[in-house]
Amino acid sequence: MSPRKDRGDRFADAPLDVPLLEVENVSTGFKTPRGVVHAVDGVSFSLERGKTLGIVGESGCGKSVLSRSIMGLLPKNVVRGGSVKFQGHELGSADASEMRAYWGTQMSMVFQDPMTSLNPVMRIGKQITESLRYHLDISKDYANETALTLLQSVGIPEAERRLRDYPHQLSGGMRQRVMIAIALACGPKLLFADEPTTALDVTVQAQILDLLQAQQRERFMAMILVTHDLGVVAGRADDIAVMYAGKVVEKAPARTLFTQMRHPYTEALLKSIPKLNLPSHTRLESIPGRPPDLLNPPKGCKFAARCPYAQERCFQEEPTLDDHGSPGHEFACFYPVGTPEGDEAYARNRAAGVPAAADPTGAGETTPTPTPATTATVGETT
Repeated sequence: MSPRKDRGDRFADAPLDVPLLEVENVSTGFKTPRGVVHAVDGVSFSLERGKTLGIVGESGCGKSVLSRSIMGLLPKNVVRGGSVKFQGHELGSADASEMRAYWGTQMSMVFQDPMTSLNPVMRIGKQITESLRYHLDISKDYANETALTLLQSVGIPEAERRLRDYPHQLSGGMRQRVMIAIALACGPKLLFADEPTTALDVTVQAQILDLLQAQQRERFMAMILVTHDLGVVAGRADDIAVMYAGKVVEKAPARTLFTQMRHPYTEALLKSIPKLNLPSHTRLESIPGRPPDLLNPPKGCKFAARCPYAQERCFQEEPTLDDHGSPGHEFACFYPVGTPEGDEAYARNRAAGVPAAADPTGAGETTPTPTPATTATVGETT
C-alpha cells in the first residue's frame, strides 16, 4: 500500500469566501427491474465549516442515501443528478478514483452499524492505521502512535491493548468509538454521522453524541448528523432539514424549527417522541399510513395521504420549498401548521370527520386505519 503523495495539495488554493459544502438540486435514483426508485429528489443546502446540520426523517425518507450521494459511496446501478461542491470543487460527477483524495482527509463517515462496517478479521489497530498510511506519508511506528492517541481521545480504556483486539471483542459502544476514531484519523473537515447511536442503550447514546460534539469543536469540523429522532439533534444541530419521500419538506435553524414548525410532517415527528410528563403506559402517538411508493410517487404533496391538514389542492399540486417571507425558515406546505390557513384546514377536516390518513377529496385511494403492522413511527431506524 503506497501512501498518497498529493494529499491536500488540491485544496491549498481553495477559496475562503464559499461554504465548505454546497449541495444543489441533488437527486439519486436506483435502477430496479420495476423501474427507477427516486430515493433523493432535488435536495439543496449549504454548510459552513464548524457548523452542524441535522437531517431528520423516518425510515426510507432518503437521508442516508443523501449522505452517501454526497460522499460518492453508491453502487453502480444509480442515476445521479445535481451539483455537489466541496470548497468550490465540483464532486457531483466524480468517480471513486477521484473521490479517494477526499475520503478520510476531507470528509469521513461514521456508519450506522459498526459491527458490519468494521472488518471482522482485522485487528482494530490495523483498521485505524490503514487510512493514515494511505493518505499521509508517515512511518508505521508513527501511525501506530497516532492510532493509540486516537483511541485515547475517543475514550476507550486500555487503548494500547484494544489496538490488538478484533471487533467482536468490543462492546457496541466501544465499536462505535472505534468507528469515530477511524473517521477522524486523517483530520477531515466534514464528518457524516449516519445514525451513530442506533442499537445503543440510552446512556451510551448520550456519551457518543457528547463525544462527537466535543471532537467537532476541538477540530472545528462541519458535521451532518443523520437521525430519525428529533431529540438527538435538539441542542446539537445549528440547522435542521426534515426529509420525507426523498425531499426536504422543512429546513430552519434548530430553535426556530422546534418553536415555529410549519410542516405537518415535522409536527407529527415531534408528537411521536415519548414525553416524560405523561403517565406510565400512555400510548405513543404514531404517524398513520405508510410512506409513498417511490417507484410511482403520488401526484401532489407526498405527505397528503397521511396529513390531517390536507385539502383537495394538496392532492393535485406539489408545494415548493420556500421561505414564505420568513428568511432562513423554508417549508413546502400550502396549509402550514400554526397559521390561519392551517388552522382552518385542520378544523374543516375534523368537522367533516376526515381521518388523518384519508384523501379529503374522496378522489384518491383512502389509506386504511393504521394497525401495528402499518404504522410508521419516528422510532424506526434507517
